[in-house]
Amino acid sequence: MLAYNAITMTDAQDIFVSQEKFDDMVKELEHLKTVRRTEIAKNLEYARSLGDLSENAEYQEARDLQAATEERVKKLEDLIKNTKILTDGKKKDEVGFGSKVSIKKDGGAEVHEYTIVGSEEADMRIKKLSHMSPLGAALMGKKKGDVFSFETPAGKQTYSIEKVD
Repeated sequence: MLAYNAITMTDAQDIFVSQEKFDDMVKELEHLKTVRRTEIAKNLEYARSLGDLSENAEYQEARDLQAATEERVKKLEDLIKNTKILTDGKKKDEVGFGSKVSIKKDGGAEVHEYTIVGSEEADMRIKKLSHMSPLGAALMGKKKGDVFSFETPAGKQTYSIEKVD
């Protein structure tokens, strides 16, 4: 676990998350390793007690659940090991990790607000935008009043930055 204040382009492959997201991953891993594994072991034991395993749907379901859980445990362990925690070292008036930025499309009236996060936290339903997405990458380092463009499948889009928090 490392803390970074500034991110460079060579860091683009690294996994960056907030302290809150890191804590959530650690909590989920602990839950899977303790509570969930115990539940699955009990389900497997019960399914085995039903007899013939070759035609036992409960047993197969428990084995599938066990495999999915172990896969998630492995992924979380790898993520936690390779994660860099973002600190609040961003410049107040410049878009960076954790910034809340309001943008307006060139010629449009509607203002959109996003929070810039690492790729593991990105969730457009709650307006959390990955720094690695085309829009997120175009926003990094910009300031209020800047006009910027980026490529989308629909072509080049131009926006202006209305506000940076």
